[in-house]
Amino acid sequence: MKRFHLNLRVEDLAASEKFYTAFFGQAPTVDRSDYKKWMLDDPFINFSIEPSMGKTGIAHVGIQASSENELAAVYDRIADADAPTFKEGETQCCYAHSFKNWTRDPDGIVWEAFFTDGQRRDYGEMPDVAGLEA
Repeated sequence: MKRFHLNLRVEDLAASEKFYTAFFGQAPTVDRSDYKKWMLDDPFINFSIEPSMGKTGIAHVGIQASSENELAAVYDRIADADAPTFKEGETQCCYAHSFKNWTRDPDGIVWEAFFTDGQRRDYGEMPDVAGLEA
């Protein structure tokens, strides 16, 4: 089953962690000094927050697949959408090992399609998706 993903850039990570912990009724699943993630079953979402780096709001949205086969089907739908893509492939980002593709909707919102097969101790690197931004 696919899980919706939302990544926000926030001005005050500690204040936002406090708010979302109360709002969701649980502490973050991943709790790092520069990254917080809640893997919720109700609602079924992978919700994460990071420091703003000068721009608050939605960093990107996405679909998290639960298997490589499910991810391949999402990749096919991205191709059918005939939108710009960035095929990142195997990567380490956000304290996880994943396989990813990126796209952009007609209004410039960046979408990530990914499958995560393990957690990591370091953040890794966020890809340069600037070519996808409107």
